[in-house]
Amino acid sequence: MTTPRTTRRPLVIAAVMAAMAMVAIEATIVSTAMPGIVGELGGLSIYAWVFSGFLLTQTAATIVFGKLADIHGRKPVLLAGIAVFLAASFLCGLAWSMPAMIAFRLIQGIGAGAIQPVSLTIVGDLYTARERGRIQGFLASVWAISAVIGPLAGGFIVAHASWSWIFWINLPVGVVASGLFLAFLHEGERRERRPVDAAGAALFTLTVAALMVGLTEAGEGRWPVVGLAAGVGLVAAVLLAAQERRAPEPVIDASLWRRRPIAAANAASLLAGMALIGLTTFLPMYVQGVLGQTPIVAGMALTVMVLGWPMGATLAARNLHRFGLRRILVCGSLLLPLGAVAFVTLEPGSSPVRAGLGSLVMGFGMGLLSNAALMLIQEIVPWTQRGSATASNIFSRNLGSTLGATVFGAVLNHGLSAAGSTVTADSLQQALAAGGLPGDAESVRLVLQHALHQTFWAVLLISALAFATALLVPHVALGRTREVPAE
Repeated sequence: MTTPRTTRRPLVIAAVMAAMAMVAIEATIVSTAMPGIVGELGGLSIYAWVFSGFLLTQTAATIVFGKLADIHGRKPVLLAGIAVFLAASFLCGLAWSMPAMIAFRLIQGIGAGAIQPVSLTIVGDLYTARERGRIQGFLASVWAISAVIGPLAGGFIVAHASWSWIFWINLPVGVVASGLFLAFLHEGERRERRPVDAAGAALFTLTVAALMVGLTEAGEGRWPVVGLAAGVGLVAAVLLAAQERRAPEPVIDASLWRRRPIAAANAASLLAGMALIGLTTFLPMYVQGVLGQTPIVAGMALTVMVLGWPMGATLAARNLHRFGLRRILVCGSLLLPLGAVAFVTLEPGSSPVRAGLGSLVMGFGMGLLSNAALMLIQEIVPWTQRGSATASNIFSRNLGSTLGATVFGAVLNHGLSAAGSTVTADSLQQALAAGGLPGDAESVRLVLQHALHQTFWAVLLISALAFATALLVPHVALGRTREVPAE
């Protein structure tokens, strides 16, 4: 277990920030390079899986690696995750076709599925809740900065070098982070060795993968694939339930999910993840397609959300002693529907500033909610469950993003078809990326305004449900000491 007496905390946190920056920037830097990658490798019809595949394996691996960190310790699991991520990054840069690129991105997502939960678990080990808020504020800033500079860095690299370097840039960062972990993160000897539920891990991964493939393909209207994924997922889920009942150390720790604070906080995080993906996916479409603004203005309306997140996380850290975890979590969840109100009141003549303000409020709320939810969950579990508990929260938020993309995409497509339009959400995004609207621009604009208005009402509803769920989270007292590990 992590030993605060010998571990150099500042250097370990520097390594955590470097490792998480790799994962965070990888989510955005690839987007600006994709036109060049598609132009060289082909595969336009399947290129979306470069993004979906990464998220799929990252989400599925999160729970598994959280459990492994509880069994084998944080350090070896994290170093293995970084090694997988770096190897896959190197291979992505060598990809010779789009299927090869997707395969390597799937592997890269597995590494990311270890890095994020185990890094945050280490923070939970090294710091008390009263100290942890400040550190998590720093980590939120890493995600915000990465989200802003990722597309810029991707564009710069593609313009001045090969697109391969958007992946190879991870190599020196990962090597430095690994060196810092090796030198300065010290763990005591474990007194017990618990068996690994390999069958449960495989079945869980298959279940989640089938679920996410089904959700992704449902958003595209590919119903035969959805049916196949549903069948595979159902069989895998039944086998998983049977396996977990007889496994001595199940990969799904049911005792965690039965605890009200964890269940409620994870449910709120899932719903918040749904609401946030509705914002990030459809607000730029409204600003550009309905308000008639440039892509830069549409991007700025979304960027303020990214800036609001670390602001909220930092404020949560500074007021932890005064208000406590539950009040901060509830306050953050309340800001989600308040921000969403700005979107349902948008009209074709509205200023993009209103959209930006709503985006800022929701981002600020997410900073409060996500920070408080993670600290609350980490605070009520022992070292032997902290990896699994941390992973459960990250998994919930990532799954919420996938659910939200499917649900809100369906709402938008329903609104478009109800208005008699043959335009789909995908064709709109492609047309807007090209700088215009398909067909009769004015009529499409009116239909789009109506359909997006319905979508924003759905975002408001999900945001309100997140607030209602957050009210179910009980009070949790803040600990003043770290758990001292056995040597």
